[in-house]
Amino acid sequence: MPDQKIPIKERYPSVTRIPNHVAIIMDGNGRWARARGLPRAAGHRAGTDNLRRVLPAATDFGVSVLTIYAFSTENWSRPLEEVRGLMTLLGEFIQRELRSLHANGVCIRHSGRLEGINPRLQAQIQEAVALTRDNKAITLNVAFNYGGRAEIVDAVQRIMRDGAPPEAVTEEMISRYLYTGDLPDPDLVVRTGGEYRLSNFLIWQAAYAEYYATPAYWPDFDEAELAKALETYSQRDRRFGKVPNN
Repeated sequence: MPDQKIPIKERYPSVTRIPNHVAIIMDGNGRWARARGLPRAAGHRAGTDNLRRVLPAATDFGVSVLTIYAFSTENWSRPLEEVRGLMTLLGEFIQRELRSLHANGVCIRHSGRLEGINPRLQAQIQEAVALTRDNKAITLNVAFNYGGRAEIVDAVQRIMRDGAPPEAVTEEMISRYLYTGDLPDPDLVVRTGGEYRLSNFLIWQAAYAEYYATPAYWPDFDEAELAKALETYSQRDRRFGKVPNN
């Protein structure tokens, strides 16, 4: 375990460049549980609890925005009991952690559709967003009931409802109408659990993001694992399609 008395950037000197916005596909909860002979629900609970480690570490490193993929629009197709469990976990997390997150300057955002979520959980999400909206330490953007394609459809529909003529539609306009319209695009997308796909996550915003995949299951993804991702990012040469200088 790292010495918490030493500042985090001194504990990981190889992390020389910090991404402004880190987005994480939190994968592997079910496999983590199965490897331990536990039900899938135990893996999801361990994954939710893991935010207590990762969020403070991201804040200490100086990350400004942390987006987590908590529940996709495709997850509705999972067994009803598992879906209900995931909904309950988010509600419990908000109820248990909201005051502490607020006290520590975390600004909570929600990206996704509220439709289909039970009214009580909708109210909890809206309360968390309203209470923390002016906090500045870090933005925790929770992608819940989120799908990248659905997000683009919603953005286009809003543009059309606002009466924009076709020639006025630009990439910048579409970006403004996304759920993340006032957030910077992710610089780094991390996927845990050993898979190598975006799974309909931030497919517009991540056009020029760096990608990092780790075999570590999400409940095992701790401060040291985050540091590995940031170290890899530090070594990347981000050219955005331009010719390198040398």
